[in-house]
Amino acid sequence: MKKLKFLAVLLISILSFTSCEDDVSLTYIAQPQGEFTFSNTFLPEYVLIPAASKNIGERFTWRAADFDTPTNITYELQTSSSADFSTMTVVGTTEKNEYAVTIGDLLNYAADAGLDNDPATENPNTGSIFFRLRAFAGTNSDIETITTAQALTVTLPEDTGSGPVCDLEYLYAVGAGLPDAGWGWTTPVKLACLGDGVYGWNVNLQNNGGADNNFRFFTSDGDWASGLNYPYYSGEGYTIDANFEDAGDGDNNFAFTGTTGYYYLEVDTTNKTITLSDPKPTGVCEYDQLWAVGAGLPDAGWDWATPVQFLCTGEGVYSGSVNLANDAFRFFTSNGDWNSGLNHPYYSGEGYTIDANFEDAADGDNNFRFIGTPGTYFLTIDTVAKTITLE
Repeated sequence: MKKLKFLAVLLISILSFTSCEDDVSLTYIAQPQGEFTFSNTFLPEYVLIPAASKNIGERFTWRAADFDTPTNITYELQTSSSADFSTMTVVGTTEKNEYAVTIGDLLNYAADAGLDNDPATENPNTGSIFFRLRAFAGTNSDIETITTAQALTVTLPEDTGSGPVCDLEYLYAVGAGLPDAGWGWTTPVKLACLGDGVYGWNVNLQNNGGADNNFRFFTSDGDWASGLNYPYYSGEGYTIDANFEDAGDGDNNFAFTGTTGYYYLEVDTTNKTITLSDPKPTGVCEYDQLWAVGAGLPDAGWDWATPVQFLCTGEGVYSGSVNLANDAFRFFTSNGDWNSGLNHPYYSGEGYTIDANFEDAADGDNNFRFIGTPGTYFLTIDTVAKTITLE
């Protein structure tokens, strides 16, 4: 009987050992699964201006590569002057799902492809440069997946020795419909000369359903006599955006009839158009824009469906109008990416002077909390002066 018990115990021990040995030897082999592609939408043409070299030229984005097993993934963005990538350059690597290249980078790659903007050479000023993305699993660079080559058509406007040509350096605008300016000359809206005869800038436009939606253009800062009203432009044959109409007031100003918000306003004196579109980055910053969500932003909430956007509007400056409530919110560098959050301790730790209407929410994420009077404000984050201000 004792012998039988001993044999039973021995058999169980052997089976247990074998099972443990099998567990130890069990390995997961990573293999790429499914299609791996860029997820951003590419422009039909990229116009490369040296003066804008620090601006973002393209932000490549993609969904995470699938290797059919949990593993760290490294992404390597590559560029080449040929679609077959017979010779290529590694742009950079990241573990994130995006990588930005500047216009300056694109100019360098265009030069490698034999393009230039010198009218005295035979080199073309328009052509294609190619990008692809390589992803590899863990530290084993042999287990990889690569996107197909993506061509970017780039154009280098020929250098004529001069910049954009306009009659004025700026076209000015003031009025109640431009709440950042009002009817005064302390902070007029300035539409910069951006192209031949083209003036444009991001503007905050107001339509409260009353008479405070009007404004007027001016050719000279502080000079009321230099005003250009709605009848002036309509009389010159301009096609005017449907969100504007003649205010029918004493000065026949422009009246904004659209939805209050931030827009890109452009006055094209060559093609004779005045148009509104979605706001655009107009400055030089690390990112095209910052994003914000949270209960303290009623127009967004804790959701990525309608985040608040703060565009790059100057040298390291992000700004925009925002509706604030007495609750928490957080800034983000990437739309939809919770991991890109920048909370109150981040900015205070970087030495920022933060508007007194904000405090550390002292919640789980140490968000910002707005403690001022609820309402619409103009918020500015200046990464050079290191300030966060409300107006």
